[in-house]
Amino acid sequence: MGLHGPLIAFSVEISTGNRHVIMNIMIIVILGQTAVGKSALALELAQKLGAEIISADSMQVYRGMDIGTAKPSKKEQKLVPHHLIDIRNPDEEWTVSDFVSETTSLATQLPSRPATNYIIVGGTGLYLWSLINGYTFPKVGADKDIRERLEKLPTATLYSQLSTIDPASAKRIHPNNKKRIVRALEIYEITGKPVENTKEEPSRRYVGAGSKIVGLSLPREILYQLINERVDKMIGLGLIDEVKGLLAKGYAKNLPAFQALGYKEVIEYLDGQWDQEKMVYELKKRTRHFARRQQTWFKRFDDAKWFTQPVDTKAILDYISK
Repeated sequence: MGLHGPLIAFSVEISTGNRHVIMNIMIIVILGQTAVGKSALALELAQKLGAEIISADSMQVYRGMDIGTAKPSKKEQKLVPHHLIDIRNPDEEWTVSDFVSETTSLATQLPSRPATNYIIVGGTGLYLWSLINGYTFPKVGADKDIRERLEKLPTATLYSQLSTIDPASAKRIHPNNKKRIVRALEIYEITGKPVENTKEEPSRRYVGAGSKIVGLSLPREILYQLINERVDKMIGLGLIDEVKGLLAKGYAKNLPAFQALGYKEVIEYLDGQWDQEKMVYELKKRTRHFARRQQTWFKRFDDAKWFTQPVDTKAILDYISK
């Protein structure tokens, strides 16, 4: 079976100067909680359908962060082309707008390359939601004087200011992400408005009419068991040594990338905040909490068709080909 039918009816409108180009592209989206089996399904479907995979995982973009992000192995990446993996260093920024922009660019390279079908897979709900429903970007220029003044202040002071004047942005931005905190405060000083109130309609938008979105689920007790097993496997594969190696390269332990599950807990362990047994316990607990937050996000996707693992691949193929 090939990906030649209207498996997904994402219509993409791209503004280039005064021209507006509308394309229909064929994309499958696979979403679900951590450890539910999204990557394995994506790999299987991609091989059956001759598609390529785009990662919608906010941490798999970082080089050297392999074990803790459950990144597809080099062997798996050779079986099927993967995109948005290993494209940033841990001290480089990667945002939802970067994801939307890069994914849109991949999907709209026609006619510069043959038609390519994609499977977008990941558990970062904001990324998928913004891609499918459209993401708006602040249209506010930079002010060098304001930025330089803000950058001289401690990050904690800046975050406290942001929490007061723009609590919605403060909730989205990590307290250690000084660059994004400064930008949000800069926008507020220039416009007198929170970031959300300065956004305009996006220049390119995915419209989810007729879209085929595959959701994977598991009963909670089974999912939690798999999460616990995954954490044990990561420790066994050398997660602690992976984190040590990254820190040895000079990456600061308070980087936003290191706030990811697994990395944050190992750094706390290395700092002597708890022993290894307690670290593993906390990582399992926090991952279970994260899975609950993911499911809250995924409830927004009204067009998703949910399948309970173990899933019948034929049933999914039948669904996406209708």
